[in-house]
Amino acid sequence: MVYQMKPLFEERMKKLLGREEDFESFRKIVHTGPRNFIRCNTLKISPKKLLGKLRKRWDVEQLFKDFPEIMLVLTDLGPGELGNAIEHLLGYFYVQEVSSMMSVLALDPKPGEFVLDLCASPGSKTTQISARMKNKGTIIANDKDLNRVKILAANLERAGVSNAIVTRNDGVQLCEKFAKKGWKFDKILLDVPCSGEGTLRSSPKTFLMWNFKVVNKLAREQKKLFASAIKCLKVGGEMVYSTCTHAPEENEEVIDFALKNFPVEIQRAKLPLKCRPGLKTWEGRKFNEGAEKACRIYPQDNDSEGFFVTKLRLKEEVR
Repeated sequence: MVYQMKPLFEERMKKLLGREEDFESFRKIVHTGPRNFIRCNTLKISPKKLLGKLRKRWDVEQLFKDFPEIMLVLTDLGPGELGNAIEHLLGYFYVQEVSSMMSVLALDPKPGEFVLDLCASPGSKTTQISARMKNKGTIIANDKDLNRVKILAANLERAGVSNAIVTRNDGVQLCEKFAKKGWKFDKILLDVPCSGEGTLRSSPKTFLMWNFKVVNKLAREQKKLFASAIKCLKVGGEMVYSTCTHAPEENEEVIDFALKNFPVEIQRAKLPLKCRPGLKTWEGRKFNEGAEKACRIYPQDNDSEGFFVTKLRLKEEVR
């Protein structure tokens, strides 16, 4: 079955993209299946060794010189073939969309740091953070849903992550507890629940599920999460706010809220994918000029899923 865009969603995407040919490229690619991206888990194996193993049966290429762990399987695979591969079961690689990897690359966690992954399940980014930290330092990996926490814990175990503490709590409440205790993190990843407009290729049902009321509801929740999480960041510390949606209400509007209410500044993230700048305005509303430094990742630009990434630095303590 081929799902079609709802009229309001189509209208909004046309406004976002501007040019008719750009929208047509977007329309075409979101009706094609996703590519098979994987990330080498360097906690267990080197990219070179993994590549050697995988190339015995698949055509696999590394995409970026500076990030050899990011790979693309070019071979046409059967259903479940990637997930059932012995190397995946052993935790040598994680099946992860390339745009999803960008938030951790922007965060750039280092060994020995204290990191909070507030909305962590299913664990793709938590395992990526741990690999970047070489299992040194501490990660608090949180999710509020018990079933999602079980999936998170299983993925961390399979990947050999030993520097993460898994918690199950509402994100706002957890940050309030941390703030009362005076806990401050070097880095925070705020990859928030969102309307998922960027996942149309891998989850076509999003075409049917999309609802503008949900977009606005999520935007309110995202602002609450940000306002709580920022209180747990060290002065000079960095937070990455990311979503897998294109909706300005969940992206630039949240960043505009952050810039107007908290002592934060936007930093440009150097990412290997093509990024478009954040919006200056949307439907008559003008955003703080710092929002332009955000990164909009569109599927037609990278043959990927869609994503939004913003890196912020805390200039002074928030009480």
